[in-house]
Amino acid sequence: MPKIIEMPKLSDTMTEGTLAKWTVKEGDKVTTGQTIADVETDKATMEYASPFEGTVLKLIIEPGLKVPLNSPIAVILEEDEEAPANLDELIAKAKAASAPAPKPEKPAAGSGAKKAVSAPGPRLPSAPQPTRRAAAGNARVKASPLAKKIADERGVDLTTLDGSGPGGRIVRADVENAPVGGASGGSRVAATPAIRPTYGPEDERVATSSMRNIIAERLLASKTQIPHFYLQMEVDAGPLMEFRAHLNASNEKSGGNKYTVNDFILKAVIRAAQAQPAINAAWDGDAIVKFKSVGLSVAIAIDDGLVTPVIKQAEKKTLLEISQSVKDLAGKAKNKKLSPDDFAGGTITVSNLGAFGIDQFAAIINPPQAAIVAIGSIRNAPVVNDKGQIVVGQRMWVGLSGDHRVVDGAVAATFLAEMRKLIESPALMLV
Repeated sequence: MPKIIEMPKLSDTMTEGTLAKWTVKEGDKVTTGQTIADVETDKATMEYASPFEGTVLKLIIEPGLKVPLNSPIAVILEEDEEAPANLDELIAKAKAASAPAPKPEKPAAGSGAKKAVSAPGPRLPSAPQPTRRAAAGNARVKASPLAKKIADERGVDLTTLDGSGPGGRIVRADVENAPVGGASGGSRVAATPAIRPTYGPEDERVATSSMRNIIAERLLASKTQIPHFYLQMEVDAGPLMEFRAHLNASNEKSGGNKYTVNDFILKAVIRAAQAQPAINAAWDGDAIVKFKSVGLSVAIAIDDGLVTPVIKQAEKKTLLEISQSVKDLAGKAKNKKLSPDDFAGGTITVSNLGAFGIDQFAAIINPPQAAIVAIGSIRNAPVVNDKGQIVVGQRMWVGLSGDHRVVDGAVAATFLAEMRKLIESPALMLV
């Protein structure tokens, strides 16, 4: 019996995947665990290993196409097995089996069926009438996983909503602004039409990747749903640079680890989060979640987007372990080897644009976390020393964007002050 390979679930929020590339061709022999394709999820492009051993009979999906989870993408024959005559029929059955169940139709008005809990209110004459999409059900509507989850919980019919996300995608805010049952349940808050660009035939319009879509969706949600506030502080980076140079010179002789400035920054963030645990938290509707452990999300730019893999239980790691963890995650990110587990458990994020020459910036919070730390470049600057003399110093801006529902300004200021103390006395990080 031929083995059907299906689109795998490679991230916790993935609902569909793009088959970026096949690394095998029809007729190739494959072993269990052998990489056969690159799959683009909502977080990264990942390699997909074959769950079966055998010969590739058919590659069903062309590279570049998006398919829902569990949809058939390839067929593999076992050793010495012949191709079945009804292959197309088998594939069609597999596709039908993976399709979401159709949503039950609502009873027609006046049919005598049991009414909803609340009757729909009067509709204003000028109120726009919702456009109901074809009877496809919530599962087929273009909506984020979070939006679908909230819609199911609140009984919102996604087919009655207009999405305000990229490409008309329904996002969390659209669902939260909709009445129970969808637009047909009464008055609704119309989604703000997206502002679209005007472009000519010589301009290029490039379809967005799954990763770019999820970045756009989450950061839009962050900026529109989280009440950001911003703090910035200038720190003396001279002691850190001197300490790092001394440590690296010593390690070079012994063949030890070479530390980056970012290694020390990450360690300072971890220690500051321990000293001010209120920053290591998240908003949860009607409660605040205070995390016992520090899951340090590290923003890493890659060719096709931005990923934030997590250093788990970071408070238990030494400076050396932090440095090695970052190198490992960065290597996996660039080689598309990050796994779903690498993204799980983040409680606070660090974004460092110093290597790009950016002096200071305000980062967007990585939801559902309550804070993100923004690191600028280290630059030479005239400073006044303890003797009142103007000398050349090394300065760096450290910024924090906080969720004001969770963190107050004084708490964030205390966190930054702890960071400054550690950066200006870096030996404390090794204690």
